[in-house]
Amino acid sequence: MKNWKKNINWKNCFKENARKRDRRKKICIQLNWVIKLKEKIYNRQKCLEYANQWALSRNPAYYDYEKIGGDCTNFASQCIFAGSGVMNYNSWYYKNGNNKSPSWTGVEFLYNFLVNNKGVGPHGMEVLQNQIQVGDLVQLSSNGQRFTHSLIIVDIGNVNYLSDILIATHTYDALRRPLVTYDFEKIRFVHIDKIYE
Repeated sequence: MKNWKKNINWKNCFKENARKRDRRKKICIQLNWVIKLKEKIYNRQKCLEYANQWALSRNPAYYDYEKIGGDCTNFASQCIFAGSGVMNYNSWYYKNGNNKSPSWTGVEFLYNFLVNNKGVGPHGMEVLQNQIQVGDLVQLSSNGQRFTHSLIIVDIGNVNYLSDILIATHTYDALRRPLVTYDFEKIRFVHIDKIYE
């Protein structure tokens, strides 16, 4: 009877139990997210007010990335945060100039966060031009391959004409600038459809 312990590979047994424990933990975490998340409406008016206030200046609460790559996506994130009131401290957040997520300041990273977010914070989806609203995001590609500029929609006349879609942005600062005045090869629109907290 004493030899039964010799035949068991204890190392593998512990690994298998750890894997099962990790799987159970992930499932519990996912269930918690589903249970705890509460949907709320994106406050487009607050986004607009923030854009109007800070498009041509800088909010001292945020670092200005103008001289180190551009500040457009930082400003777009600030506007979206003003309208959502919720950060996702795993994927989309700003604590200070050196402690922020890539999605807070990176054009592609912000797009990927918004359209793929399954947790807390704003959720977006790429839409056609005629589906946009004030407070939504516009991104431009000058070469047709990489998107490099983020803008916030602050006014819409006739949604079918780029001349009637007005934006706010940093780098280069603009407020109520017609979208038609930009040179670009590609354009995409991201509609913020809901917020989870």
